[in-house]
Amino acid sequence: MVIIADCGSTKCDWLLLHGGRDQQLENTVGFSPFFHSTEEIKTILADQLIHKLKPELVKEVFFYGTGVHDDHRAEIIAAALRFTFPNAQIEVEHDLLGAARSVCGHHAGIACILGTGSNSCYYDGKKILDNVPSLGWLLGDEGSGTHLGKALLRAWFYRELPTDLNAAFNAAYPEGPDFIKDKVYDKGANTYLATFTRFLGEHMSHPFVHGIVSNSLGEFLDRHVCKYSGYQHVPIHFVGSIAHHFQSILEKCLDERKLKLGNIVRKPIYPLADYHRHETDLGA
Repeated sequence: MVIIADCGSTKCDWLLLHGGRDQQLENTVGFSPFFHSTEEIKTILADQLIHKLKPELVKEVFFYGTGVHDDHRAEIIAAALRFTFPNAQIEVEHDLLGAARSVCGHHAGIACILGTGSNSCYYDGKKILDNVPSLGWLLGDEGSGTHLGKALLRAWFYRELPTDLNAAFNAAYPEGPDFIKDKVYDKGANTYLATFTRFLGEHMSHPFVHGIVSNSLGEFLDRHVCKYSGYQHVPIHFVGSIAHHFQSILEKCLDERKLKLGNIVRKPIYPLADYHRHETDLGA
């Protein structure tokens, strides 16, 4: 068995390849080496994944995850995977490389992640050549679910929502402002903030919501995509739930900047499996 994993802050997809083309998708909660220790990750795997497979039969794990910025962060995850899959060869990479491989394949392009968080890179078809830094949810993450959630909450707290939208928000979140503020400042606030994108999606036709989403996605394009050399001449690809759910607004933002839209993929896990099948004898 070979496993390909795509792990974000909210959820981790595990694609189990049982030889040939038989495959099985499983999920656990997401985790990051910035917020989770090796022991915590081992516990997540033990509680949510191991009972669904035979770990001793796993021969390779290709793991792509958020927060894998250096060897130290990668080792936090790799140690948990080696413990869980003792007979497997483990490869831990940044989710940005996974995104690039899934949407660009072997061609040059700009690959973007728009999910709970956001990131981007210029990929030459083999490796990442440039990466405008992602500053995380406190300072950056433009265009992400967290960024959108913050924009919506600010408008609500500052009494800027139109009357009809304000009434809809109050009905959807009757727990009130004190509860929401307490949740925001708890550990893991980025994932909580991103949950408010559901409300935005349900009211996407409202002009005020359209403006929030357009401004956030536009800021991502201006601060990240448009900083790469030659950005006008290569396709701009996207992975993640935000790019998928707000595709129509994203396309308009790209068109306004005369940018070339490439692929939009909600889940990179399946094209990643195709990539690894092409690169190795996986599934041969």
